[in-house]
Amino acid sequence: MHNPAHPGEVLKAVYLEPLGLTVTEAASRLGIQRKMLSQIINGKAGISPAMALRLAKAFENTSAQFWLNLQTQYELWLARESVDLSRAQVLWPRPRGWQTAADRV
Repeated sequence: MHNPAHPGEVLKAVYLEPLGLTVTEAASRLGIQRKMLSQIINGKAGISPAMALRLAKAFENTSAQFWLNLQTQYELWLARESVDLSRAQVLWPRPRGWQTAADRV
């Protein structure tokens, strides 16, 4: 698993496998195409708000927010690994000595 795991990995390992559900059967019960569920499980697609609602209904001990949080945590981790912040600057609170055009009038 990644650090953190893709939500599809969590879905497969924690929810589908213990229930003995195949991707085809789970997709049918979620009311989606098998291809979409396969893409989520394989990390090729993320959890959308609509999918989060479906998963929350299917797994009553979870919420849509739980699934969206998993997706957000995963995406933030990916961004931290790949985004170059070297050119980004602090805008607030203002660094000492920093002036805006309004301050210079």
